[in-house]
Amino acid sequence: MQQVTKVDGIEVYSEGEGTETIVMIHGWPDTYRVWDAQVEELKHRYRCVRFTLPGFDITKPRRAYSLDATIRIISYIVNSVNQKQKVILMLHDWGCMFGYEYYMRNKQAVSAIIGVDIGDAQSKAVRNSRSLSQKMMVSGYQGTLALAWAIGGPIGNMMTRSMARMLKVPSPPEFISVKMNFPYYIMAAGEAGSYRTMTPFAPKVPVLFIYGVRKPFMFHSDSWVDKLAAKEGCKVVAFDTDHWPMLRQPERFNEVVLDWLVKPADNDEAAEQNAAA
Repeated sequence: MQQVTKVDGIEVYSEGEGTETIVMIHGWPDTYRVWDAQVEELKHRYRCVRFTLPGFDITKPRRAYSLDATIRIISYIVNSVNQKQKVILMLHDWGCMFGYEYYMRNKQAVSAIIGVDIGDAQSKAVRNSRSLSQKMMVSGYQGTLALAWAIGGPIGNMMTRSMARMLKVPSPPEFISVKMNFPYYIMAAGEAGSYRTMTPFAPKVPVLFIYGVRKPFMFHSDSWVDKLAAKEGCKVVAFDTDHWPMLRQPERFNEVVLDWLVKPADNDEAAEQNAAA
Protein backbone atom coordinates (compact mmCIF):
# COMPACT_ATOMS: atom_id res chain seq x y z
CA MET A 1 0.00 0.00 0.00
CA GLN A 2 1.30 3.43 -0.94
CA GLN A 3 1.76 5.89 1.90
CA VAL A 4 1.95 9.63 1.25
CA THR A 5 3.46 12.11 3.68
CA LYS A 6 4.55 15.72 3.34
CA VAL A 7 8.06 16.91 4.10
CA ASP A 8 8.69 20.65 3.77
CA GLY A 9 5.73 20.87 1.39
CA ILE A 10 6.93 17.96 -0.79
CA GLU A 11 4.71 14.89 -1.20
CA VAL A 12 6.75 11.79 -0.37
CA TYR A 13 5.49 8.41 -1.60
CA SER A 14 6.52 5.18 0.17
CA GLU A 15 5.75 1.61 -0.89
CA GLY A 16 7.04 -1.75 0.28
CA GLU A 17 7.93 -3.33 3.59
CA GLY A 18 11.58 -4.26 3.10
CA THR A 19 14.19 -3.65 5.76
CA GLU A 20 16.26 -1.53 3.37
CA THR A 21 15.07 1.77 1.92
CA ILE A 22 15.71 2.93 -1.65
CA VAL A 23 15.32 6.68 -2.17
CA MET A 24 14.63 7.45 -5.84
CA ILE A 25 15.39 10.90 -7.30
CA HIS A 26 14.41 11.79 -10.88
CA GLY A 27 15.67 14.46 -13.28
CA TRP A 28 14.45 16.71 -16.12
CA PRO A 29 11.66 16.80 -17.21
CA ASP A 30 10.29 14.04 -15.03
CA THR A 31 8.43 13.54 -11.76
CA TYR A 32 8.28 10.77 -9.18
CA ARG A 33 6.24 8.79 -11.75
CA VAL A 34 9.36 7.99 -13.79
CA TRP A 35 10.13 5.19 -11.29
CA ASP A 36 6.75 3.40 -11.58
CA ALA A 37 8.19 0.22 -13.12
CA GLN A 38 11.02 0.08 -10.59
CA VAL A 39 8.72 0.49 -7.60
CA GLU A 40 6.36 -2.19 -8.92
CA GLU A 41 9.24 -4.70 -8.98
CA LEU A 42 11.40 -3.56 -6.07
CA LYS A 43 8.66 -2.97 -3.49
CA HIS A 44 8.45 -6.71 -2.85
CA ARG A 45 11.97 -6.66 -1.36
CA TYR A 46 12.69 -3.02 -0.51
CA ARG A 47 10.94 0.02 0.88
CA CYS A 48 10.77 2.39 -2.09
CA VAL A 49 10.61 6.13 -1.44
CA ARG A 50 10.19 8.75 -4.17
CA PHE A 51 9.12 12.33 -4.61
CA THR A 52 9.02 15.09 -7.20
CA LEU A 53 12.01 17.38 -6.91
CA PRO A 54 11.33 20.79 -5.35
CA GLY A 55 10.38 23.22 -8.11
CA PHE A 56 9.40 20.42 -10.55
CA ASP A 57 5.77 20.04 -9.45
CA ILE A 58 3.62 21.81 -12.05
CA THR A 59 0.89 22.39 -9.44
CA LYS A 60 3.20 24.51 -7.28
CA PRO A 61 4.29 28.15 -7.85
CA ARG A 62 7.34 28.66 -10.08
CA ARG A 63 10.48 28.90 -7.96
CA ALA A 64 14.20 28.34 -8.41
CA TYR A 65 15.84 26.32 -5.64
CA SER A 66 19.51 26.86 -4.87
CA LEU A 67 21.85 23.91 -4.56
CA ASP A 68 21.90 24.24 -0.77
CA ALA A 69 18.10 24.48 -0.59
CA THR A 70 17.69 21.39 -2.77
CA ILE A 71 20.16 19.32 -0.76
CA ARG A 72 18.56 20.51 2.48
CA ILE A 73 15.14 19.28 1.34
CA ILE A 74 16.59 15.94 0.22
CA SER A 75 18.21 15.64 3.65
CA TYR A 76 14.88 16.31 5.36
CA ILE A 77 13.20 13.64 3.24
CA VAL A 78 15.93 11.02 3.81
CA ASN A 79 15.92 11.69 7.54
CA SER A 80 12.14 11.29 7.63
CA VAL A 81 12.17 7.88 5.92
CA ASN A 82 15.50 6.23 6.76
CA GLN A 83 14.34 4.55 9.97
CA LYS A 84 17.75 5.44 11.43
CA GLN A 85 19.50 3.26 8.85
CA LYS A 86 21.56 3.97 5.76
CA VAL A 87 19.62 4.28 2.51
CA ILE A 88 20.26 3.22 -1.07
CA LEU A 89 20.07 6.05 -3.61
CA MET A 90 18.62 5.46 -7.10
CA LEU A 91 19.30 8.53 -9.26
CA HIS A 92 18.76 9.79 -12.79
CA ASP A 93 19.75 12.94 -14.69
CA TRP A 94 19.56 15.97 -12.32
CA GLY A 95 18.69 13.46 -9.64
CA CYS A 96 22.26 12.19 -10.05
CA MET A 97 23.70 15.68 -9.71
CA PHE A 98 21.70 16.37 -6.55
CA GLY A 99 22.00 12.82 -5.19
CA TYR A 100 25.77 12.68 -5.65
CA GLU A 101 26.07 16.03 -3.88
CA TYR A 102 23.83 14.81 -1.06
CA TYR A 103 26.06 11.76 -0.66
CA MET A 104 29.25 13.83 -0.61
CA ARG A 105 27.79 15.92 2.24
CA ASN A 106 26.18 12.96 4.07
CA LYS A 107 28.36 9.92 3.46
CA GLN A 108 27.28 8.33 6.71
CA ALA A 109 23.66 8.18 5.48
CA VAL A 110 24.14 6.12 2.29
CA SER A 111 24.97 2.42 1.83
CA ALA A 112 24.98 2.18 -1.98
CA ILE A 113 24.22 4.25 -5.08
CA ILE A 114 22.56 3.42 -8.39
CA GLY A 115 23.37 6.20 -10.85
CA VAL A 116 21.59 6.31 -14.21
CA ASP A 117 23.19 7.98 -17.24
CA ILE A 118 25.01 10.81 -15.42
CA GLY A 119 28.62 10.38 -14.33
CA ASP A 120 31.26 13.10 -14.19
CA ALA A 121 29.07 15.29 -16.42
CA GLN A 122 30.63 18.61 -15.42
CA SER A 123 34.25 17.44 -15.56
CA LYS A 124 36.96 18.73 -17.84
CA ALA A 125 37.38 15.18 -19.17
CA VAL A 126 33.79 15.16 -20.45
CA ARG A 127 34.11 18.61 -22.03
CA ASN A 128 37.36 17.63 -23.76
CA SER A 129 35.84 14.39 -25.07
CA ARG A 130 33.08 16.18 -27.01
CA SER A 131 33.40 17.35 -30.58
CA LEU A 132 32.47 20.90 -31.56
CA SER A 133 29.09 19.75 -32.86
CA GLN A 134 28.38 17.88 -29.63
CA LYS A 135 29.30 20.93 -27.57
CA MET A 136 26.94 23.00 -29.71
CA MET A 137 24.12 20.48 -29.16
CA VAL A 138 24.60 20.56 -25.39
CA SER A 139 24.78 24.33 -25.34
CA GLY A 140 21.73 24.54 -27.61
CA TYR A 141 19.29 22.49 -25.57
CA GLN A 142 20.52 23.73 -22.19
CA GLY A 143 20.50 27.34 -23.37
CA THR A 144 16.98 26.97 -24.75
CA LEU A 145 15.69 25.58 -21.47
CA ALA A 146 17.42 28.35 -19.50
CA LEU A 147 15.88 30.96 -21.78
CA ALA A 148 12.46 29.34 -21.43
CA TRP A 149 12.75 29.65 -17.64
CA ALA A 150 13.65 33.33 -17.94
CA ILE A 151 10.64 33.97 -20.21
CA GLY A 152 8.21 31.83 -18.22
CA GLY A 153 4.47 31.63 -18.78
CA PRO A 154 2.80 30.04 -21.83
CA ILE A 155 5.74 30.84 -24.12
CA GLY A 156 8.18 29.23 -21.69
CA ASN A 157 5.94 26.15 -21.46
CA MET A 158 5.71 25.94 -25.25
CA MET A 159 9.51 26.17 -25.60
CA THR A 160 10.03 23.53 -22.90
CA ARG A 161 7.56 21.03 -24.35
CA SER A 162 8.89 21.59 -27.86
CA MET A 163 12.41 20.80 -26.65
CA ALA A 164 11.11 17.73 -24.83
CA ARG A 165 9.52 16.49 -28.09
CA MET A 166 12.73 17.19 -29.98
CA LEU A 167 14.72 15.19 -27.43
CA LYS A 168 12.10 12.38 -27.56
CA VAL A 169 11.44 12.61 -23.85
CA PRO A 170 9.20 9.70 -22.75
CA SER A 171 7.47 11.58 -19.90
CA PRO A 172 3.81 12.54 -20.45
CA PRO A 173 3.65 16.15 -21.76
CA GLU A 174 0.91 17.07 -19.28
CA PHE A 175 3.46 16.79 -16.48
CA ILE A 176 6.15 18.85 -18.26
CA SER A 177 6.44 22.53 -17.41
CA VAL A 178 8.84 25.45 -17.73
CA LYS A 179 9.00 25.33 -13.92
CA MET A 180 11.37 22.35 -14.25
CA ASN A 181 13.99 24.38 -16.09
CA PHE A 182 15.43 26.34 -13.18
CA PRO A 183 18.55 24.13 -12.86
CA TYR A 184 19.56 25.10 -16.41
CA TYR A 185 18.94 28.77 -15.66
CA ILE A 186 21.02 28.54 -12.49
CA MET A 187 23.78 26.76 -14.40
CA ALA A 188 23.73 29.38 -17.16
CA ALA A 189 23.26 32.54 -15.11
CA GLY A 190 24.43 31.60 -11.62
CA GLU A 191 21.10 32.75 -10.22
CA ALA A 192 19.45 31.50 -7.03
CA GLY A 193 22.58 29.68 -5.84
CA SER A 194 25.28 28.58 -8.24
CA TYR A 195 26.11 24.90 -8.90
CA ARG A 196 29.78 25.76 -9.25
CA THR A 197 30.35 24.71 -5.63
CA MET A 198 29.32 21.11 -6.29
CA THR A 199 31.76 18.60 -4.85
CA PRO A 200 33.27 16.15 -7.39
CA PHE A 201 31.64 12.76 -6.89
CA ALA A 202 34.13 10.42 -5.21
CA PRO A 203 32.16 7.46 -3.84
CA LYS A 204 33.38 5.25 -1.05
CA VAL A 205 30.31 3.02 -1.25
CA PRO A 206 29.34 0.45 -3.91
CA VAL A 207 28.02 2.10 -7.09
CA LEU A 208 26.04 0.63 -9.97
CA PHE A 209 26.24 2.91 -13.02
CA ILE A 210 23.78 2.26 -15.84
CA TYR A 211 23.84 4.32 -19.01
CA GLY A 212 22.32 4.35 -22.49
CA VAL A 213 24.53 4.29 -25.58
CA ARG A 214 21.99 5.60 -28.12
CA LYS A 215 22.69 9.28 -27.52
CA PRO A 216 24.48 11.97 -29.56
CA PHE A 217 26.80 12.56 -26.58
CA MET A 218 27.59 11.05 -23.20
CA PHE A 219 27.31 12.51 -19.73
CA HIS A 220 30.43 10.70 -18.49
CA SER A 221 34.02 10.24 -19.56
CA ASP A 222 35.62 6.91 -20.45
CA SER A 223 38.21 7.39 -17.73
CA TRP A 224 35.47 7.88 -15.12
CA VAL A 225 33.61 4.67 -15.96
CA ASP A 226 36.86 2.70 -16.23
CA LYS A 227 37.93 3.87 -12.79
CA LEU A 228 34.51 3.14 -11.32
CA ALA A 229 34.27 -0.33 -12.86
CA ALA A 230 37.67 -1.23 -11.38
CA LYS A 231 36.54 -0.47 -7.84
CA GLU A 232 35.49 -3.37 -5.64
CA GLY A 233 31.71 -3.64 -5.32
CA CYS A 234 31.06 -1.32 -8.27
CA LYS A 235 29.64 -2.18 -11.68
CA VAL A 236 29.05 -0.40 -15.00
CA VAL A 237 26.35 -1.61 -17.40
CA ALA A 238 25.63 -0.16 -20.84
CA PHE A 239 22.09 -0.37 -22.24
CA ASP A 240 21.08 -0.16 -25.89
CA THR A 241 18.78 2.77 -25.09
CA ASP A 242 18.74 6.53 -24.92
CA HIS A 243 18.92 8.65 -21.75
CA TRP A 244 16.07 6.73 -20.02
CA PRO A 245 17.10 3.05 -19.74
CA MET A 246 14.75 2.46 -16.78
CA LEU A 247 11.80 3.41 -19.02
CA ARG A 248 12.97 1.94 -22.33
CA GLN A 249 14.03 -1.46 -20.93
CA PRO A 250 12.41 -1.68 -17.47
CA GLU A 251 12.55 -5.47 -17.14
CA ARG A 252 16.27 -5.68 -17.85
CA PHE A 253 16.93 -2.59 -15.75
CA ASN A 254 15.16 -4.11 -12.74
CA GLU A 255 16.95 -7.42 -13.23
CA VAL A 256 20.37 -5.73 -13.29
CA VAL A 257 19.53 -3.67 -10.21
CA LEU A 258 18.18 -6.59 -8.18
CA ASP A 259 21.14 -8.81 -9.11
CA TRP A 260 23.61 -6.11 -8.07
CA LEU A 261 21.87 -4.98 -4.89
CA VAL A 262 22.56 -8.24 -3.06
CA LYS A 263 26.29 -7.68 -3.45
CA PRO A 264 26.58 -4.40 -1.48
CA ALA A 265 24.51 -6.01 1.28
CA ASP A 266 26.72 -9.12 1.29
CA ASN A 267 29.86 -6.96 1.38
CA ASP A 268 28.54 -4.91 4.30
CA GLU A 269 27.59 -8.06 6.24
CA ALA A 270 31.01 -9.61 5.63
CA ALA A 271 32.74 -6.42 6.77
CA GLU A 272 30.69 -6.37 9.98
CA GLN A 273 31.48 -10.04 10.66
CA ASN A 274 35.20 -9.45 10.11
CA ALA A 275 35.11 -6.44 12.41
CA ALA A 276 33.36 -8.44 15.11
CA ALA A 277 35.93 -11.25 14.79
